[in-house]
Amino acid sequence: MARWHGEKGRKLTGGKINLGKGKRKYEMGSLPLHTKLGKTEIKIVKVKGGNKKVKAASVEFANVISDKETKKVKILDITGNPADPHLARRGIITKGSILKTELGLVKVTSRPSQHGIVNAILVKEK
Repeated sequence: MARWHGEKGRKLTGGKINLGKGKRKYEMGSLPLHTKLGKTEIKIVKVKGGNKKVKAASVEFANVISDKETKKVKILDITGNPADPHLARRGIITKGSILKTELGLVKVTSRPSQHGIVNAILVKEK
């Protein structure tokens, strides 16, 4: 006598359940690309609709906005990340990361692994 209870695609009575659909390629995700501090490296990925997405694998400079002017400054270090302290320890730059630059401390406002660039605003020290 076969056991059907608890097996995939079967009812408790043993009847077969026809699943509505299978997995589709457009439902597939992708692995995260963690942006690191280093020589600027960009990856271009094809996405749905024939579009392209620019991802930053590593960055060296940040566009810092301060007093209505934008400057391209060198990133010296990653000091913290309010979302997850482990990201800062591993040297990963995400949105909200606090970076030490030539101008001072800045907060990242862009998503480097999605936009391919680091935009930041100067943090006023108390």
